[in-house]
Amino acid sequence: MPENREEGLKNSVLYLMSAGAGLVVANNYYNQPLLSLMAKDFQVSESAVSNIPLFTQLGYAFGLLFIIPLGDKFPRKKMVMIDFIFIIASLLAMALAQSLPILIISGFFVGFSCVVPQVFVPMAAQLAKPEKRGSAIGIVMSGLLIGILGSRFISGFVGEYFGWRLMYFIAAGIMLIFWLLLKLKLPELKSDFKGTYKELMQSLWGYFKSEPPVRLAAVRGGLGFAGFSAFWTTLVFLMEENFNYGSGVAGAFGVLGIAGALAASLIGKLSDRMNKNLLITIATAIMIFAWVVFEFSGYSIVGLVIGVILVDMGLQSLHITNQNIIFSRNPDARNRINTIYMVGYFIGGALGTTTGAYAWELFQWRGVASLGLFYSILILIFHFAFKNSIPEEN
Repeated sequence: MPENREEGLKNSVLYLMSAGAGLVVANNYYNQPLLSLMAKDFQVSESAVSNIPLFTQLGYAFGLLFIIPLGDKFPRKKMVMIDFIFIIASLLAMALAQSLPILIISGFFVGFSCVVPQVFVPMAAQLAKPEKRGSAIGIVMSGLLIGILGSRFISGFVGEYFGWRLMYFIAAGIMLIFWLLLKLKLPELKSDFKGTYKELMQSLWGYFKSEPPVRLAAVRGGLGFAGFSAFWTTLVFLMEENFNYGSGVAGAFGVLGIAGALAASLIGKLSDRMNKNLLITIATAIMIFAWVVFEFSGYSIVGLVIGVILVDMGLQSLHITNQNIIFSRNPDARNRINTIYMVGYFIGGALGTTTGAYAWELFQWRGVASLGLFYSILILIFHFAFKNSIPEEN
């Protein structure tokens, strides 16, 4: 609402959205440390069970494409409240699934419904004062990444000691509690688009064609997230095969990655002041170095620890800078712009999950590390080839 934009974004609302982003997105990632337990439960192969995170990420991409643009047409709070009901139902379906196909389908709907964080990010960008936009995005993204990484620690622990199904019952309960908090505290924002849903969706293609910076950001983000997803999908297999550790230790690596997430607010501030092309180059260089470290860390916990911190910091820096670039344009269509970017981002995640599983089966850990390095080098190639499509900004 106009008065909220004039006052700026209240800290209480900003941190509520940050916490909500983390708690909701966590639902998409609880499965990764639990894959070995699920494979044993249903007596299937590692590559077969990797379809669970694959379809969850595909569901997220579809949710971004078909749900998030509605934020430019309907009141945001009402949209979030309805979506939470579907999140809870999907999590309960995961907990009660009696076969791998049902689990995979349920995972798709978890991903499809858990797109609320991508409503909160443009909300923060809209409510914040222009000079604090990057900082606000960074705080919400910090919560989101902490949710991604913390989810692996929590689910790894719960899965190892109490079984994987309990994790999804707990998640459904958390969503119910947070639904109540959002109902009480989340502000409403009116939307400007007056056309039909068909016209809304058609406008996505128009923005995709007319906005080279958004297309480039989607490619960079997708490639970065591809490597990230390949790592987390296969880490639990590495822990079991090379170190004889279970899902609890694999999930604990998520806590290390939170160090990268905590840098998000600083990165957001930097993206308000620093040349964004340079910041993207530095972020990608950090990821490349992380994957080089991973190449030599198949039997080194210390190497894996260093690599996790670096790859999370690099990806977070890349992601926040990408979003600051795209949200500085077309303020009346931020949800649709975010949809284009995030669909590319999570298509990259699905690609990384699939190729990571096959890289593990064919070449073990060295293959996964080489794959992540390849994706990161591609980011630099695309960035240097097309970065002139981005106006120089401070």
